[in-house]
Amino acid sequence: MRQPGRPKGEFRKAQPEGTPVSASARRRWMLAGVGVLAAGVGAGWNAWRGTAREAAVVNADAIWPLRFERPEGGELVMAELRGRPLLINFWATWCPPCIKEMPELDRFASAHVERVRVLGLAIDRLEPVKEFLARQPVGFDIGLAAVAGSELSRVLGNEMGALPFTVLLNANGQRVHSKLGETRYDELVGWLKAL
Repeated sequence: MRQPGRPKGEFRKAQPEGTPVSASARRRWMLAGVGVLAAGVGAGWNAWRGTAREAAVVNADAIWPLRFERPEGGELVMAELRGRPLLINFWATWCPPCIKEMPELDRFASAHVERVRVLGLAIDRLEPVKEFLARQPVGFDIGLAAVAGSELSRVLGNEMGALPFTVLLNANGQRVHSKLGETRYDELVGWLKAL
């Protein structure tokens, strides 16, 4: 380190043992430690992401034993949806992009009812979902996944846990496509071509 007042190129000699360390030296060591910690966290995050991707493929089977309350009453039994392509949209009433894409999803569901089943899983409470659907009804199934739906979306590949998240499973239950963020009708039609 160059001492203040010394010409450029002249550095301070190492301090003898027992000499107090300057505040700037402590900051440098702290920054170096933070850098090492960040690198370790980054490596761990990348390893976890790789594991999460693998888990998303392996754990798609985790959805079939599940059951969700329907806003209109009754129960949505996931095992009954098995054996044909399934588009699952994770959404919430408090999520503006979720609300914006609802008409696109509804249009897609009604236009392709013979090829794919569409399901909306609300990461929300019953009353707001019922109020929303009264204002803007949809022709596809809605299930109330509540807060646990966030974890389910992660199992299916939503690494960020954000909304909206849409995933397309083929007839064998394997994830074919997924997207974090608002979807469009034409985009979803393109996904069907991969089935």
